[in-house]
Parts: sequence; C-alpha cells; structure tokens
Amino acid sequence: MDTLRSRPLVALGLGLLLAVAGVAGTAWLLPGAEGAAEAPAAPAAGTAPRAAMVVTTARAETATWPAVIEGSGTIAPWQEASVSARATGLPLVAVLAEVGDRVRRGQVLARYDDSTVRTEVARAEAALTQAQAQAEQARLNRDRAVRLRGTGALSQQEILSYETQFVANDAAVAQARAQLAKARLDLEHTRVVAPDAGVITARTASLGAVAQPGTELFRMIRQGRLEWRAELTGTQLAQVKPGQDAVVKLPDGGTVKGRVRLVAPSLDPTTRLGLAYVDLADTAAARASMYVKGEIRLAARQVVTVPSASVVVRDGRSFVATLDGDRARLVPVRPGRRDGERTEIVEGIAAGTPVVVRGAGFLNDRDIVRVAAAD
Repeated sequence: MDTLRSRPLVALGLGLLLAVAGVAGTAWLLPGAEGAAEAPAAPAAGTAPRAAMVVTTARAETATWPAVIEGSGTIAPWQEASVSARATGLPLVAVLAEVGDRVRRGQVLARYDDSTVRTEVARAEAALTQAQAQAEQARLNRDRAVRLRGTGALSQQEILSYETQFVANDAAVAQARAQLAKARLDLEHTRVVAPDAGVITARTASLGAVAQPGTELFRMIRQGRLEWRAELTGTQLAQVKPGQDAVVKLPDGGTVKGRVRLVAPSLDPTTRLGLAYVDLADTAAARASMYVKGEIRLAARQVVTVPSASVVVRDGRSFVATLDGDRARLVPVRPGRRDGERTEIVEGIAAGTPVVVRGAGFLNDRDIVRVAAAD
C-alpha cells in the first residue's frame, strides 16, 4: 500500500530533474550566450569610426590693427545755444519750431505781436523826415547868412544864430535816425530767429505767452554736432593726441566714427580721470546724454586674428577649435578686439594654425570631424 503511494512522487521528481537538465542542455547548445550577456560584440576589423560633424576650416592670420585705448563716457552737444526773448510786453502769436527740428541760421522760430512796434517805426520815420526838412532849411539859412557876412546886412550875432540853428537841426536828424533804428530793432526782436544752424532740443515757448527779456524759448545743439567725452586715466590720457580716430559703440549695437578734437589739460581731482573730447560723425542713432563705451585708436601693430565664429565661450572661458589630424582640439585662448567678422587672439594660438569655423560651437574636445570640401 505504501509502495503504491510513493510512485507518483518519484515520477514527479524525475520530471523536474529532466526539465532542469533540458534547460541546461539548451544553454550548453547555444555557444556564446554567456558572453553576450557580459559585453557587446566587437566591431568587424577595418570598419572606420563615424565622424562627429562636417566642418569648415580657416587659418589664423596676421593682420595690422591699430592699438586702442578703451574708455567710457557721455555723448554731449559740442556747444549749445539758448534762444531767448528780446521783446518786452508782447504776446507770442506764432511758434514755428518743435523739438527735433533741424533749423538753419536766421530761420524764424517764433513771432510776437508786432502791431504796436510797427506803429512806433512809422512814427520814427515821420520824425526823421521832419527833422531832415528842418535841417535842410537851417542849412540854407546858414549858407545865406555866411554869404552876407561883411556886407552889414546881418549882424555877427544873427549869423552865429543861423549857424547854431543848423548844428542843432543836424543833431536832431541824428537823434531821429537813432530813434528809427531803435524802433526797427524792436520790430526785429518780435521775430525769434535761430542764431546758428542746429537741432532744437528743448522748447518752452507757448502761444500767447507775454515776453519777458531773457526768458529761454528754445535750446539747440549748434550745427547738430555731438561729441563723446571719454573718461580716461592719466596714463591713457598721455597717449591720446588730437586727430586720432575713435569708434563709439552705441546702445543699439551700432557704431559711430569720431576723431579726437581736444584733450583735457588736467584730471578731475576727485575721480582722477581726464576727458578726451571726440567729435562724432553726424548720425541719427547717437543721442545727447547717452553713456557709451568706445575706443581711441593709436599706432598700428601686428595681431593674430581668427574668424569670430571660431571663438567658443563655455563656462566663462574662451576656446578656439583647432585641428589635430581628424580630431578637434579646444584650445583655451585670450581674445581681444573684434573687427567685423574677425577677432583678435591675444594669446593661445599662433598665426597659421588651422581652426574650425562652421560647427565650432557644437564640438567637444577630441571629437572626430570631417572637413568639408572647398566650394
């Protein structure tokens, strides 16, 4: 009875053993299965590694660039002109200029009511005509009296009276002329004119305002000329001379050329900085009171330059991607100035070094590259 119960258990045990043996046999029959789990198969012999990127190249070149002094400062008017009222007690009847207008010398900017002044001019003209008539009569009387001198027809006292009357009338003519000149000057002052060509920068004139002598009506930049007042140290200022070229960098990314006009003879006692006054070329992009950076160009010198696209900035450091066979090498460099599409390399690489241009920003050190064929 016990023997019959144990047979199914023995059969089950034998089945499990055969199953395990079958799995082991299968593994033994699959060569390399254990190796496949540990490492990938080696590449076939003679297969070339795949290039990381197709790039273009150029060579570092030697160029003649002027040495520069960098500075910063304010753009200011070369000279300003204040246009003030010269008439008295007259209301403004026309304002003919606005801020930003370019005006020419003598152009009328505003007008005052001139009706009363024109009346004074007419009165002065009439007074002058009367004085001239009286002076002419006095002259004739004097001439007649002088001809009768010595004949006894007129006493010496009468002759002297005619001569005195002539002198007095002649003085009256001069006085009438002066009164007419003043009236005409008052009439001229009713027209507010530009003292020079330039650009209007401020307007306080308003229609109907009554004139008070000396009240500023307009402010303008003479001839529209702006200058950059570069703040430089004493060492820098000693190297700057009138006539040297300069380039100012504007906030919009543009530049404007200039030329040194004047160098300050002294430094500020507080900041220990001196000013170089640089005349700027006429451009609408520059505005007075802009605080900008720029550079003054000194004597030329030899520098090493590369295409600006070759300079890569990573983690605050600058690199240039050079070629070492078919691999890229990121060489740390110290860049200098940038002029157009080229950048000065102060140190790091020498002239003639091949550098990557297109694709430099995507490369890592030791990446494999393939140089594109020249067009």
